[in-house]
Amino acid sequence: MITHGSYAVEPWTVRETDLSLDVLAQSESVFALSNGHVGWRGNLDEGEPHGLPGSYLNGVHEVHPLPYAEAGYGYPESGQTVINITNGKVLRLLVDDEPFDLRYGRLVSHERVLDLRRGVLERTCDWCSPAGTRIRVRSTRMISLTQRSIGAVSYEVEAVDCQTRVVIQSELVANEQLPQTKGDPRAAMALEAPLQPEEDFARDNRLRLVHCTRNSGLRVAVAADHVVSGPERTTT
Repeated sequence: MITHGSYAVEPWTVRETDLSLDVLAQSESVFALSNGHVGWRGNLDEGEPHGLPGSYLNGVHEVHPLPYAEAGYGYPESGQTVINITNGKVLRLLVDDEPFDLRYGRLVSHERVLDLRRGVLERTCDWCSPAGTRIRVRSTRMISLTQRSIGAVSYEVEAVDCQTRVVIQSELVANEQLPQTKGDPRAAMALEAPLQPEEDFARDNRLRLVHCTRNSGLRVAVAADHVVSGPERTTT
C-alpha cells in the first residue's frame, strides 16, 4: 500500500502529483496497463530510473528444472516462470545531447494520471537540464482493448523558454537487466537472458525483433511503427 501524499483521491482516476523515487516500484504497479494479453508496467517512458522493468505477454514463460535430493512420486520435474519480453515502450530523449533523466537537472513538475474510464496513462513533466534548457514532455500510453496485441504511446516534447535540439530514440529492448531477487535461485537462472535472437528488421520507421525462449521454445515477435511530426527540418 502507498500512503504517500502525492496520490490524490479522485473518482475514476489515479493521480500522482509528484515523482518520488522511494516508491517508484510500487507506482509502476499502480500505473500498469493490461488487456489480459499484453501487459506493461508503469515504467517511465525513458526507461530509467526504474524499480522493475516489465513487459509481459500472456502465456510466455520459461521452464527451469526442479531437482530434488530424493525423487518422490508426484514431484514436478520442472517449474514455469513468467518472463519479461521485449520492451517496446522505451523512448529515450536527448536535449542538446544531454539525456533526459529525472535524477539529474531540476524537475519543475511531474504528474501522472491513470484514467480508468478511457484506459490510458497520461504523463506531464516539466524539466530543466543540467545545462539550463527547459522542456515539457507529455505522453499518453494505452493498451488496446479491441486489438489485443497492440499498445501505443503518444510522445510530445516542447521547448519552454528557448530553442533547443531534441533527439528521440524509440527502442526495442530485449533481455533487460532485472534486479536481484531473494526467491528461488533456479527461477532466477531462468530469467537471466531467456530470449534468444532469431530475426531483426529495421526499415524507415518500422522495427521488428523475433526471439525464442531458450528452454520452453516459445517464439515472441515484437514490432513497432512510428508516425513522426514536428517543425521544419525534422528528420527521421
